[in-house]
Parts: sequence; structure tokens; C-alpha cells
Amino acid sequence: MVIFKKDNFIFGLGIGLIMPILSFFGYYYWKFSLFSFARFLSALQTNTQLITSLSIPCLFLNIVLFTVFINGQKDKTAKGIFTVSVTYALAAFLFKLLA
Repeated sequence: MVIFKKDNFIFGLGIGLIMPILSFFGYYYWKFSLFSFARFLSALQTNTQLITSLSIPCLFLNIVLFTVFINGQKDKTAKGIFTVSVTYALAAFLFKLLA
């Protein structure tokens, strides 16, 4: 596939940003589609355990893509994905800690 041949840090940042967002909406539709999106966001703010259970699948796609790009020796793209993944993980940790 052509997408896996690109080696660019900015491209990695873009992929790293998009995949957790797609996973977030996928998780909502998979587990919470019976509730409105507003109610889901409200539950996310009040239930810190939900933050942990949501952050794991959101970062899982980045871990898979990071591995694919590292194995394909596309280090710049992998660094971009890694940077965003660490940022997401720290944000989830701080959100849970401060909530």
C-alpha cells in the first residue's frame, strides 16, 4: 500500500492524531450507541474509569501503526505517531488525575 511507504514526521503526526479520534467514535458506537453523544461525554467527565477504558483502544491503533512503520523502516513517520501517542497518554493521565 502506498500509505505505508511515506516517511515524514508531519505525516506521522497526522496519522497519530486521526486514529485515536476514529477509535473514540468507534468505541462510542460499539459500547454506547444506545445513549446520545452528549450523555456519553457527560459520563466520560464523571466516570474516571471510563477514561482508562477509552484511552486504551484509542491508543491501540497508534501502537499498531507505530509497529508497522518501524518494521517498514519509516522512522520519521513512526516518530510522529509516537509523539502524538505519548501526548494522548499524558493528557488522559492528567485528565483522570485531575477529574
